[in-house]
Amino acid sequence: MSSSSSSSNRSSSGGCGCILVVVILVLVVVAVGLVVVVVVVVVVVVAVVVVVVIVVKVTVLVVVAATAAALVVVLVVLVVVVVVAVVVVEVVVVVVVGVVVVDVKVVDEKVVAVGVIVVIIVVSAAATAATVVVVVVVVILVVKVVVVVVVVVVVVVVVVLVAVLLLIVEAVVVVVLVMLIVVVLVAAVLIVVEQAAAIVVVVVVVVVVVVVVLVVVVVILLGVALVVVVVVALVVVVVVTILSVTLW
Repeated sequence: MSSSSSSSNRSSSGGCGCILVVVILVLVVVAVGLVVVVVVVVVVVVAVVVVVVIVVKVTVLVVVAATAAALVVVLVVLVVVVVVAVVVVEVVVVVVVGVVVVDVKVVDEKVVAVGVIVVIIVVSAAATAATVVVVVVVVILVVKVVVVVVVVVVVVVVVVLVAVLLLIVEAVVVVVLVMLIVVVLVAAVLIVVEQAAAIVVVVVVVVVVVVVVLVVVVVILLGVALVVVVVVALVVVVVVTILSVTLW
């Protein structure tokens, strides 16, 4: 009697030892999996942030360079046109004055000289004022275009970044919940094998699985809702920015 009871105690303790070892191994595997998931998520997030920063920098540099080049070309053409127009007007005035003074002798030379100087000053001042006005208008238009382009690029990049981050978070949550399901199933199987409490274990496993599935669905719906909210908010920002810049 005593030998049979001691052997049964040894077998039960051995069984408990096996359960403990298996549970520890499962927990170690889950912990390693979580560490791997966290490392992968960190690497992906860093890569996405780096790519986004590079894209924003390159886009801003390209837009600024193209805008500066276009502005320089426009200003050079404008200055050339103004200078040519002023020279033409002055040449016409000098020719007319020369004809009147030299050939016709209708007006006194001093009066003609003063008139020529006045005309040159007026034409130069008008040309300078027109040039300044056109330059200001061109600069305002260029600034509007640059602001709109930069805002659109930043909004698109932010939308993509937020969507990627939300998808990564959802993936991590799903992976963690799946690992929890695996742990529960392994523990349930071990309990069934050792204790023969099948009904209780099945009920517990079903409840856990249902709860985990509901949590996963809620997380996914929240992620989609957040993406929609972010996209709508950024679209509103873009529209308001474009309207404000256009009506400015």
